[in-house]
Amino acid sequence: MEDTVGTGGNGDLNANLGWRRTGDPKLDKAVQQWLDWDRNKWTRAQVESLVAAGRLEDLRSRLCSRMSFGTAGLRAPMGAGFNRINDLTVIQSSQGLHAYLCRCFADLGSRGVVIGYDTRGQEESGCSSQRLAKLTAAVMLSRDVPVYLFSSFVPTPYVPYAVKRLGAASGVMITASHNPKEDNGYKVYWCSGAQIASPHDKEVLRCIEEQLEPWSASCWDEELVDRSSLRTDPLTQINSCYMDDLTSLCFHRDLNSSCTLKFVHSSFHGVGHDFVRQAFRVFGFVPPVPVPEQKDPDPNFSSVRCPNPEEGESVLELSLLLAERENARIILATDPDADRLAVAERSDGHGWKVFSGNELAALLGWWMFFNWKESHPDPADTNSVYMLATTVSSKILQAFARIEGFHFEETLPGFKWIGNRIHELSKTGNRVIFAFEESIGFLCGSIVPEKDGVSAAVVVAEMAAYLQTRKLSLNQQLQNIYRTYGYHVSKTSYVTCNDPPTIQRIFSRIRNFAGDGSYPKACGDIGIVHVRDVTTGYDSSRPDLRSVLPASSSQMITFTLQNGVVATLRTSGTEPKIKYYTEFCAAPGESDVSQLEVELRKVTDALLDEFLEPDKNHLIRRSV
Repeated sequence: MEDTVGTGGNGDLNANLGWRRTGDPKLDKAVQQWLDWDRNKWTRAQVESLVAAGRLEDLRSRLCSRMSFGTAGLRAPMGAGFNRINDLTVIQSSQGLHAYLCRCFADLGSRGVVIGYDTRGQEESGCSSQRLAKLTAAVMLSRDVPVYLFSSFVPTPYVPYAVKRLGAASGVMITASHNPKEDNGYKVYWCSGAQIASPHDKEVLRCIEEQLEPWSASCWDEELVDRSSLRTDPLTQINSCYMDDLTSLCFHRDLNSSCTLKFVHSSFHGVGHDFVRQAFRVFGFVPPVPVPEQKDPDPNFSSVRCPNPEEGESVLELSLLLAERENARIILATDPDADRLAVAERSDGHGWKVFSGNELAALLGWWMFFNWKESHPDPADTNSVYMLATTVSSKILQAFARIEGFHFEETLPGFKWIGNRIHELSKTGNRVIFAFEESIGFLCGSIVPEKDGVSAAVVVAEMAAYLQTRKLSLNQQLQNIYRTYGYHVSKTSYVTCNDPPTIQRIFSRIRNFAGDGSYPKACGDIGIVHVRDVTTGYDSSRPDLRSVLPASSSQMITFTLQNGVVATLRTSGTEPKIKYYTEFCAAPGESDVSQLEVELRKVTDALLDEFLEPDKNHLIRRSV
């Protein structure tokens, strides 16, 4: 019989229960640490049952690695383990964050930290976003750091908005946004209101590694927030200030009150319902008709296949049915933490047009500049105006900038890069009036340096109301934009791969496609003229062969083809996916859209089949 080990120490639960050694010293040490430190009875029981059942691979995957910051902070399934989201890892993360904030802010004790949360939860792990937010607060309060903890769930952008408004040192949002119901996350914002990026993210991780053992019983006390005089609830103040600031994006209030358009809104079982209704009232609209099955929080997301409105018609079924019944023309769907927005419009002929993120960005970019010009007739004012997009998003804003004379810049994928660039530009007197990422993340104006589905929803509503007075639909205006600035036909999709070594092999093969260190020369029968590999810092189009974008820890390779198509392959920063993006940017005046779409489809199919080899690599194609 194998040795058994006691789990005493720290006054933990089930302290006298022994467990069988696994025979792997590294794993045994990790199991012992977990059982010594974890005070959550559900997650302790998960580890104990895995040990008893001898499920060593499952234990190794949970206990022998840690989470790292991706494009949206720490994100992982809820449950027991050092690489999952649970009470212990959130306490560890908060201790590391506190240690790093102490190093960076001498006035942390007066500035404090903002903490918010969404509506997620998992019964079998005794884990909810609200509980994890309270434990984050308990860690800060145990070290006498003031905490602004929202008393109820809020949209993700409320946390960075509050950080800036209250002058806090940092903010934490407990959310996994649109991920599957099993996941949760820990998103960290800096004093600028932007998500932390390098070097802060790496330094916080280092500090977490140095603060793994929970400091005291206070860190586990979720009721500490109710007793501490250092805890403030900012909900009423921040909501009021946010709604006041929203008026800066309202350009035609006189039209809104008489608008005859009917809108349907789905909050995807998340936080958005009340906040979108308030925003509509601020703009003078009648609030949208809510999808009744989806307006209230539900951590199981019971009525949708997955809680991501980016998936289109397949997840908008209830919204479409309600819109048909109500004779509504436009559907607005915010994701569960209300930082993203999907839009669908009833077509004049039949059916519905679900806009892609790139198409919505063309409309919103046009709208924001159109209204900015109305109030800034002097062309010289354009010198300080910027629009931003992530590098895998449509180049349509670049086409706008080329003709209209404002500035356009690209960033790495992930809104944290956009948020930090907005902060940098603001320091030199420049103003970003619109920014986006193709995965339906939009920022209209500069209320908050983060994507915001609440403001985007009501801005789309006003744009639609204005266009209706010109007898135009959103889709008709989109075609007008393409005729003026050039058609931008794009395709974005993904394959799922749950085996990290396979992903490594795929990208290694691309980097050595035609021999050692040689990238592909063609995609299908179209020649490749330039390759940019942000992971290695290589860019064949630059004289020094060095990419101007900062190196990325995730995989990302972009190909520019002879026919003008730009194609990118990258790994997701939040999910086990390889995403692929292709776009055909035509010159103004080129009008054979169907031919552009045929060529783009051929390139996209070749990109997938030749470079990713889905069947050989057992990749799961997106189900539509």
